[in-house]
Amino acid sequence: MSEDSYAKKRRQIANSLCTLLGLSIIASLLVGQIAIAGTATYDPLAVSPRLKPDTVDFAVRDIRRRRDIPVRMYVLPTASRAPIVLFSHGLGGSRQGSSYLGEHWASRGYAAIFLQHPGSDETIWKGTPAGERPDALRRAATAQNFLLRVQDVAAVLDELSDRRKIGQQVPIGRLDLGKVGMSGHSFGAITAQWLSGQTTENGKPRHTDPRISAALIMSPSSPRRGTPERAFASVSRPWMLMTGTKDLARIGRVKLKSRLAVFPALAPLNKYELVLFGAHHFAFTDGVLDERLEPRNPNHHRAILALSTAFWDTHLQGDPHAKEWLQGDGPSSFLESRDRWQTR
Repeated sequence: MSEDSYAKKRRQIANSLCTLLGLSIIASLLVGQIAIAGTATYDPLAVSPRLKPDTVDFAVRDIRRRRDIPVRMYVLPTASRAPIVLFSHGLGGSRQGSSYLGEHWASRGYAAIFLQHPGSDETIWKGTPAGERPDALRRAATAQNFLLRVQDVAAVLDELSDRRKIGQQVPIGRLDLGKVGMSGHSFGAITAQWLSGQTTENGKPRHTDPRISAALIMSPSSPRRGTPERAFASVSRPWMLMTGTKDLARIGRVKLKSRLAVFPALAPLNKYELVLFGAHHFAFTDGVLDERLEPRNPNHHRAILALSTAFWDTHLQGDPHAKEWLQGDGPSSFLESRDRWQTR
């Protein structure tokens, strides 16, 4: 081969290598762009404007306890095998409260089931003079009412499992009883904590319901007896905690220190905590805030909806895009600079 031919051949090989290398780089970039696009297209607030959830009110009769439990269900009319998200209201609340959560979760394909707990619901203060309401609420914040609450949740799950229809309106076939999440605020948060893994001061589970797969806990609190480490170190289910820097409760005198002690005591893996800057105790509800407090920050509900939805999508639906969003940079796009978000 002549020197010119040899040089020409070398140039051809070099050009081919460059072409192959260029194609490889382009392919890598495209794969990266596709991966980024997959995450970017996950939007926890996206809902269909054409589909509105049905609202179904009914009562579950617990024959053994001779107790009726009012329930409100939010569910899409087109739902098929919808995962279940239960919600337990705070002291003095009702099944109508926190509807912004129920409506959004249902719009995302869940059956959002909001319980009302007689004895610690709105009936304890309605019709009572304003000055006497705090005392009425304190009298209802008892261990007995707590036990009634955890039993209410079990009774509702039993009803969903055993009956072919709920209130003769919602066929059981529209619900996926193998995917159940538990959520609650304040007294409802305590209810959710025990049902999803909190243990006694001796480290024993007392009220854990094996049917519950994950829990969203708004305004959590540490136990009054024993340590947070003993109460929460054995929690194996995914937990998402939400609180605020001004999340104080008049009834029970729960301080922020108690709320913030829960997260570091949890066993690692699929644990999350959101601390909203400036959020008061009732920032997690849709009720009227105390007029003596600052106006509601509209971004708080937006962040609560986005992160809670991604949590359910990840741990009830098994959505890989939701998981990547939740455990990556997704939450930061919904938070303000002084909000705090951490995972473990």
